[in-house]
Amino acid sequence: MYTFSYISWLAFVSSISPGAAHSFVPNINVNRLMFDGFHPTTPDFSTHAVGWSTTAFDQGYVNQTGYTTDEIICHRGSSNAKAHALVKAGDHIHVQWNGWPMSHKGPLMDYLASCGENKPCEEVDKNDLEFFKISELGLLDGKNDTAGPGGYWATDLLIANNNSWIVVIPPQMKPGFYVLRHEIIALHNASNEIGCQNYPQCLNLYISGNGNFLPSGTPGKKLYNPKDPSVHLNIFNDLSTYKIPGPTVASGLPRDTIPPLSHPLPTATGGLYTGTQTVPVTAQVTSIA
Repeated sequence: MYTFSYISWLAFVSSISPGAAHSFVPNINVNRLMFDGFHPTTPDFSTHAVGWSTTAFDQGYVNQTGYTTDEIICHRGSSNAKAHALVKAGDHIHVQWNGWPMSHKGPLMDYLASCGENKPCEEVDKNDLEFFKISELGLLDGKNDTAGPGGYWATDLLIANNNSWIVVIPPQMKPGFYVLRHEIIALHNASNEIGCQNYPQCLNLYISGNGNFLPSGTPGKKLYNPKDPSVHLNIFNDLSTYKIPGPTVASGLPRDTIPPLSHPLPTATGGLYTGTQTVPVTAQVTSIA
């Protein structure tokens, strides 16, 4: 176990260069089948990627100035992915991040948005997407500094799980084409006026099943209020509670639960759905993080 003084921790945080502390989702896997995300470090805009492309080549973030713009929807300069990962209602999606810095503490949130009745997400206008939250996890213990000053957060669980997270697709989901919006908010600098750092990542899914659950959602540009106290605070003040920004988890879904974290290694690439075709296309992913 490592111990830190508050002063040395702040010195460490301030010394990190802008490009060193940022991250992205290079891939996901479902039932140990791998699907490629978007790689801003080596962008190839593959037609077989399920992750939306962005212009965040610095692996950077969106701060409060972008909350009312389309930057917050699926990140800066985002464009639709051209393929969909095939998942079943009730599946666990393993989301792999390309590392995450211990200093960047904050909540994780997961949203879904339908792309329309029998409409693939390849050409949907991101401004038309209405997101409903399916899970969230934030502050676990504001006085626990075993993972560094600032308390123990969902991001600390992510780091302990090999920089990865598990997203559970609700078993009662209505089948169809969806955008999964997976997001981390880093709060280490949120005491500054525009110091909050959002890292939204969007991925196309085709969800199969027999359910009919499809709650109403919120347009991306209305998810967050740039003046919300939850994005203007000092996490080093031994917080006792923290209200996660954005809408609440959709009615009928479990709340305040830690996902069944694990780190399953993929054994093969997954079948991709493009357009409304019913036969999946298999493609080789570019990397395994």
